[in-house]
Amino acid sequence: MDGTLVDTEPYWIEAEYALVERFGGRWSDELAHQLVGNPLLVSADVIIASSPVTLTPHEVVDELMTAVIGRVREHVPWRPGARALLDEAVAVGVPNALVTMSWQPLARAVADALPGSPFAVLVTGDEVTHGKPHPEPYLRAAELLGVAPRDCVALEDSPTGVRSATAAGVPTVAIPHVVQIPDIAGAVRVDSLDGLDLAGLTRTAREGVRSVVAGQG
Repeated sequence: MDGTLVDTEPYWIEAEYALVERFGGRWSDELAHQLVGNPLLVSADVIIASSPVTLTPHEVVDELMTAVIGRVREHVPWRPGARALLDEAVAVGVPNALVTMSWQPLARAVADALPGSPFAVLVTGDEVTHGKPHPEPYLRAAELLGVAPRDCVALEDSPTGVRSATAAGVPTVAIPHVVQIPDIAGAVRVDSLDGLDLAGLTRTAREGVRSVVAGQG
C-alpha cells in the first residue's frame, strides 16, 4: 500500500522526523529509508534504538499512524497508474487483496477513499504473526481469496515486500520508489505502473516466473 498504491512514505518520514525532534533528537533520511516496508513495531524499535524517544513501541506506532491517517484524510496521494490498474481489475472481476504492514486503521482509511470497495481482502501488519519479509502476509491473502499463490500477482515497492511475496510463491512486479530493489528471484522490476494494463501486468509477472524456472534449470 504505502509507496505502491499511495505515496504515503513521505507522510511516514515527516511523522518520524516530528516525533524524534519532539524528544530532542535528530532523524535522517538514511534512517527513515531503512524502515520502508518493515512491520511497524520493527520500525518503532529502530526509532527507539536510534533516538532519545522514550515511548513504548506501540506508543510510537500509534503516534506515527495517527499523523499519517490525518494526512491521508486531507489528501490521498495516489501513485501513478495504480488506481487505473485497480479500477481495471475490479471492472473485469479480478479479486484484489491489500497486503500491507500498516495497521488496520490506516489501511481502512485508504480503502475507504476508493469507491466501490475494490478490495475483497485486507491483510494488515497488526493481524499477522510474522510481518514482511516473512511469507505469511501473502500466504494469508491468497488463502482468504481462495486462490493459489502462484495464480496471484503481487505489486511491491520495497525489498522487504518483494521478499515476502516471492517467498510465498507469488509472481511479483517490483516498482522501486523511495528505496532501490535488488535482483530477487521471482520478481521483475518496472519503472512505473503508469500505462500498464492487466494484460501487460500478466506478461511482466510471467517474466519473473520464467527467471525462477531458468535459475532452477
